[in-house]
Amino acid sequence: MLQKGTVKTPRTKSPEQALSSLMRICARAERCSSDALRSMRRWGLSDTDARGVLERLKRERFIDDGRYAAAYVREKMRFSGWGERKIRAALRAKAIAPKIIDEAMSQMVPEDNAARLRDMLQKKAAKTTARDLYDLKGKLVRFAIGRGFDLEDVLEVVEEIIRARE
Repeated sequence: MLQKGTVKTPRTKSPEQALSSLMRICARAERCSSDALRSMRRWGLSDTDARGVLERLKRERFIDDGRYAAAYVREKMRFSGWGERKIRAALRAKAIAPKIIDEAMSQMVPEDNAARLRDMLQKKAAKTTARDLYDLKGKLVRFAIGRGFDLEDVLEVVEEIIRARE
């Protein structure tokens, strides 16, 4: 246990240790290239060594950004209730190539997306307290935009919910 005022020094690893650790990590859960590079920087590997380890991980299919992006899209759609914009932004932040993001996003079925948005907003409307319908509309729109859905889709669904309440 660290005493108050002490600083924990990061543990350095050799390229072989980093490869072994990342193989173990990647065998348990999907990781992308930027996750692996970030870990290797934290472990003190040089850029050259880190690139070599990353290439080996890719060659042996421990890391595949396309597979990672597809799994990420499925997980964020189903379990987190995110919309397309938020998922794309998160994948860009992970330094996933635009072409790979487009391929992964092609899994999204627009009808399913609209149904998820409608269901999510109906549930949110049921448990949201608002002064009036205008206040409710604002709260629902902000909520859905924050989840990464397109404004036009959000406005359409919110209008349906408001009309049903009038």
